[in-house]
Amino acid sequence: MKTTGIRLVFSSILLFFVLTVQAFGNGGELWYTRPAEKWEQDALPIGNGRMGAMIFGGIARDHLQFNEQSLWSGDNNWDGGYDTGDHGFGSYRNFGDVFIDFTHSATASLYRRALNIYTGVHTTAFQINEVHYTRQAFASYPDQVMVFRYAADKKQALSGAISLVSAQGATTVVQGNQLSFQGEMPNHLRYATMIKVVSEGGQVQVKENKLFFSNCNTLVLYVSARTNYKPAYAANWRGGDPMPLIDKELINALRTGYPALLSRHTKDITALTRAAIIDVGSTTDSILQLPVDVRLGKYAAGGTDPDLEEMLFQYGRYLLVSTSRPGGLPANLQGLWNNSNNPPWASDYHNNINIQMNYWSAESTNLSACHLPLIDFIVAAQEPCRIATRKAFGENVRGWTARTSQSIFGGNGWEWNIPASAWYAQHVFEHWAFTADTVYLRNTAYPILKEICNFWEDRLKKTPDGKLVVPNGWSPEHGPREDGVMHDQQLIWDLFQNYLDAAKALQVDNAYRQKVASMQQQLAPNKIGKWGQLQEWQEDRDDPDDLHRHTSHLFGVFPGKQITPDRTPELANAAVISLLARSGNYGKNSNKAFTVELTVGDSRRSWTWPWRCALWARLKQGDKAGMMLRGLLTYNTLPNLFTSHPPFQLDGNLGISGAIPEMLLQSQDGEIHLLPALPAGWAVSGSFKGLKARGGYSVNCVWRNGKVIQYNITSKQPRKVLVHINGMVKEITTKQGA
Repeated sequence: MKTTGIRLVFSSILLFFVLTVQAFGNGGELWYTRPAEKWEQDALPIGNGRMGAMIFGGIARDHLQFNEQSLWSGDNNWDGGYDTGDHGFGSYRNFGDVFIDFTHSATASLYRRALNIYTGVHTTAFQINEVHYTRQAFASYPDQVMVFRYAADKKQALSGAISLVSAQGATTVVQGNQLSFQGEMPNHLRYATMIKVVSEGGQVQVKENKLFFSNCNTLVLYVSARTNYKPAYAANWRGGDPMPLIDKELINALRTGYPALLSRHTKDITALTRAAIIDVGSTTDSILQLPVDVRLGKYAAGGTDPDLEEMLFQYGRYLLVSTSRPGGLPANLQGLWNNSNNPPWASDYHNNINIQMNYWSAESTNLSACHLPLIDFIVAAQEPCRIATRKAFGENVRGWTARTSQSIFGGNGWEWNIPASAWYAQHVFEHWAFTADTVYLRNTAYPILKEICNFWEDRLKKTPDGKLVVPNGWSPEHGPREDGVMHDQQLIWDLFQNYLDAAKALQVDNAYRQKVASMQQQLAPNKIGKWGQLQEWQEDRDDPDDLHRHTSHLFGVFPGKQITPDRTPELANAAVISLLARSGNYGKNSNKAFTVELTVGDSRRSWTWPWRCALWARLKQGDKAGMMLRGLLTYNTLPNLFTSHPPFQLDGNLGISGAIPEMLLQSQDGEIHLLPALPAGWAVSGSFKGLKARGGYSVNCVWRNGKVIQYNITSKQPRKVLVHINGMVKEITTKQGA
């Protein structure tokens, strides 16, 4: 095919530089001076909530590894072991790779590779023999395609070959201007992908099962991938053939054209990525001029870089937007991106902290719609979980819970995490708490909350002294199974409180409300142990030198709301001691100053830092919360800012975006607290815009020298609310707003 379009080449280059300049002005770019070498630590992600790619930005060869979130192995409604092969529990799988091999030199100057985390546009630019090459890539949610554009400022500068490789063994078919493959997994899940290639100038032809392009001015790849997965137990988790929908999407994309696709994508994603902004200080110009991997190294060596901290916050929000959109599946352990057919922990849904942490930022940072895939997943999993629950706990048990690992096919694997459904219920409730959507509360949240309360009404065990305990519980992933572990007790207290608040809001089920309130009052309470700690178990056997990664017995501080410095000060003080111990600052190190370096070994994990950051924030110790952010960036963040367990897990990225707001705004007690845990390093000046508080409030705030100097709180209708500000409590009437 031969076309002309040199004007479009120049307009593309101009757009690239406009996006670059805009990004430099707001800290919105991850940029590097060399191509990616390793998938996990170097490549950069794009995603539309369902489909995504990791981009390497090579010079002579560009590598695009891609995924679609429903490509899973494993059997439907699995219940039992943790076999992560083709059958059994299964795992999330790699979809495939695209390689674009160019005939030009592999040596370039002025190389720059970047991801704008506001626009979701990945750019690569370099020069070879005075020819400037530019590339752009994005994954569109409105049009459900990924788009990769290659251009140069000289005519006929692009020649090479495009190859498509299935990671599941399907045969690639090349004809006309397209490459495709389709196949069926051993579990009978059908999958397919197609790439349509459009060139301006030059020729594209089929040869050796590749698409060869020669003397082109620009080259655009339009990509779609799907499976026949359907999120419905009644349909046996399968829907129609994916290829007809793929073909339709690509035809529509070609008809729409690149400029309009880019415009629609940018408008869609920036409405989310810019919905909440924080400013916690200014980084010096000399640091801002460095690529991100160099800045990360300087920060890890003890440097200050508040813009890097802001970037990590926004990056987590970008990743949630890119991996969790309405109509799709929730973020798994790796979010959306996976280059393995045997990923760590099956890249599954771990419900004893990880999937929950993935969604801590959804409501508080104004990404409520991105929370819906998790809630839809919970709804879809209920029936297979009911069946598995009755099998394990008795045919007459009402309600449901889950094993620790879950798949997209109603599968439950590994150990039973008996309070899993109670933790899920917190997310179901929080979506209402932040949105004040009564229709959602009545139709979706309330039935789930009540059914899970039914399970615990049947499950709880009465001790000789009349207290109710969770039997055969587990303090993940730490102790033996026994009755009344504090993690479980706190979760059930939280469940009951959420149910009571929901029933009160709807003014329903008065008799059952009284029953749940009575059970809550009878729950065996939290205990303070012999060295002042919040006990993890009923027996006082905590070790002050234990550095276990989990802080399960502190759920009641965060994300729960049972323990607060204002309302339960003795328990909050005990929680402080327990958290100091987990951070290596008690027992044999009790006389040492609290530093980030004391958190060692098992406690240095991608997800431990965000949880501890949020815990310290809830305990109103801002400096320690800030140290946890520094710990994550120093010890468990890779050059591409992915967080590493190790290996790579996305919970650290998504979790820290939910922990940071707790330092700036809290609302768990029904009142709004401004700057409850501001670190000294952020105190000089700063602001936030678009953070959300429970009750349906949007909050903006500006501070100087640790004091609020301006704030604005809006809600859909003007309402009275108590606001904690600069050591005082004020009742204000909110302004009407979105």
